[in-house]
Amino acid sequence: MSTSGPPSRLDHRLALVAMGVSGSGKTFVGEAIAKALNIPFFDGDDLHSPQARARMTAGIALTDEDRAPWLDRIGALLADSAAHPQGVVVACSALRRAYRDRLRAVAGPSLRFLFLKGDKAQMRARVAGRKNHYMPASLVDSQFATLEPPEGEGDVVTIPADADLAQTLGATIARLSGAGRDSAR
Repeated sequence: MSTSGPPSRLDHRLALVAMGVSGSGKTFVGEAIAKALNIPFFDGDDLHSPQARARMTAGIALTDEDRAPWLDRIGALLADSAAHPQGVVVACSALRRAYRDRLRAVAGPSLRFLFLKGDKAQMRARVAGRKNHYMPASLVDSQFATLEPPEGEGDVVTIPADADLAQTLGATIARLSGAGRDSAR
């Protein structure tokens, strides 16, 4: 990828989900993209219900039923062009195709996904090293079991979870800007 700097503004609204399993760097990368584009960033973890957080803290994986209202809250945030006219970035695992489709249905054609792809050992190590986070490393395996890689989804850009963001940020934003635009017309 190019090392050129990221654009400070896009010619269209970008609703972006930085996605992947726990520990993939969704928050770190999402914040960097939002800062580069001067648009707001939200961590999807902050939109979980207290009940969902309690389940995860206890080491209990969430069910699709647990996730549905959370995905709806995230979709509404992504779709809110009045509050975020230039765009918005949200960190959200979006592990299954059905979850991504639910977000697409609410957020509309400006939605893009950035899939941060990594392996189990790397993600377990990252999550185990976190301080003050409710998601235990023991749930990383369940995240990989749930993950349906977004292969062939035209609005998804994939980068390695261990990519050097300083070197790839500009090219990643450029790829996101163009992802799915032909298929959205």
